[in-house]
Amino acid sequence: MKNLIIIIFAVLIPVHSLAQNSPKNEKEESAMKPSKNDDGEWDLIVIDTQFDYFMNAIAKPINQYSEANLKSRNTILVNEWNSYYRSGRYRNIIESSIDYDPREKYGIKFEYKLYQVFAYVNWKYKLRMSGLSASDTFR
Repeated sequence: MKNLIIIIFAVLIPVHSLAQNSPKNEKEESAMKPSKNDDGEWDLIVIDTQFDYFMNAIAKPINQYSEANLKSRNTILVNEWNSYYRSGRYRNIIESSIDYDPREKYGIKFEYKLYQVFAYVNWKYKLRMSGLSASDTFR
């Protein structure tokens, strides 16, 4: 009887572990979603360590853009990004889709930072995106 209990545990523990570690459903998408910070403003967190360097040393200053221009460019760029994500193109660069609603008023700081994410990806990985202005394209 003792051996039977040990055998049952020996079989059930690996089965239970496999069930917990099973791959995610392929229909589940990982998406970057904008969120509001403690001040109630929309914020975007970029984890890449070189992004801060890019923003401080390479990116054009925020005063060179209008919110309307950034919003229209971001709409195009997000659609292009999500298209690449869904197709599996640039899989080593684009790991998630972006949940962006062009009708939402995110504010110029958020729109600027999101736009600079696309410029940064162009700068770092040389990924060409049609929504970037020529002056923000790095070759």
